[in-house]
Amino acid sequence: MELLVLGGTAFLGREIALTAVARGHRVTCGARGSAEPPPGVDFVRVDRDDEDGLAPLAGHGWGGVIDVARQPGHVRRAVRDLTAAHWTLVSSGNAYADFSSLEQTEDAATLAPLVADAMASDDDYGPAKVACEEAVRAAGPAAVVRSGLIGGAGDWSGRTGYWPWRFAHPVGPEVVVPDDLDFPCAMIDVRDLAAWIVSLAERQVEGVFNATGTTTDLRSVLDAAARVAGSSARPRSVPVERLRELGIDHWMGPQSLPLWIDDADWRGFATMDTRRARAEGLVTRPLEETLADVLAWEEARTEPRPCGLTDEEERRVLTAL
Repeated sequence: MELLVLGGTAFLGREIALTAVARGHRVTCGARGSAEPPPGVDFVRVDRDDEDGLAPLAGHGWGGVIDVARQPGHVRRAVRDLTAAHWTLVSSGNAYADFSSLEQTEDAATLAPLVADAMASDDDYGPAKVACEEAVRAAGPAAVVRSGLIGGAGDWSGRTGYWPWRFAHPVGPEVVVPDDLDFPCAMIDVRDLAAWIVSLAERQVEGVFNATGTTTDLRSVLDAAARVAGSSARPRSVPVERLRELGIDHWMGPQSLPLWIDDADWRGFATMDTRRARAEGLVTRPLEETLADVLAWEEARTEPRPCGLTDEEERRVLTAL
């Protein structure tokens, strides 16, 4: 089929394009071109901030369009200007309105959609994704994929790579971890998500789907991270109150401990009920395989990791205990 990937040059979009090419589809990627296009695709440079930025892709009947956009205006203009037999939107679990419970279904309440065409800040991300969903679902046959945390090689955020990297490079015999080791965790390998998204486009599947990995806990993630790192370092559980005193944040960002959130109202954030997606063919690989692959990528990484603790910060915390 002729498949258009809006984006297609970074992380998930790139993996989608590579997967589709490997399956024999003719793939066009429409993007700014800030990253190198994947091999085997037709690349068209577009600026989706421009009102007529998709003009080079208009006037063509696409077999399927896969869009990873987060800005509502980008998606609204895409469904206005492009013709496709089927749409697939990569949305997010951030679309949901409440995260206090685990493994919520696709029928759970979502946030109110963002009215504006562009997010004013990252706080608008969830509402923006809801607005993107509404635009795509109104355009015709569509699959909306509410993805959980995406892991594996290319995870620039560092959230899925931090723990295996830290266990591979401890600053001593212990690794700083929060004492909330039962915190629910889940992630989906970028390759598994990409393969399933291409499958949805191929089969022109319609509906809304949660897509993430099997629910586990932080303790199990840390154990798996230590195994893939071949590390003998021991987790040093630090009480949440002490972490707060030391200025250590949660989930992502500088001076943080990823995959954990210090807020009971967000305890179910990483988890979703994926039975509907699995009935539609989603298959996810073992966690250790994802962590091993992201560790290999982290070892070759050159840019600073935007989350976790630096060696200096890790030493500071351990010294303070």
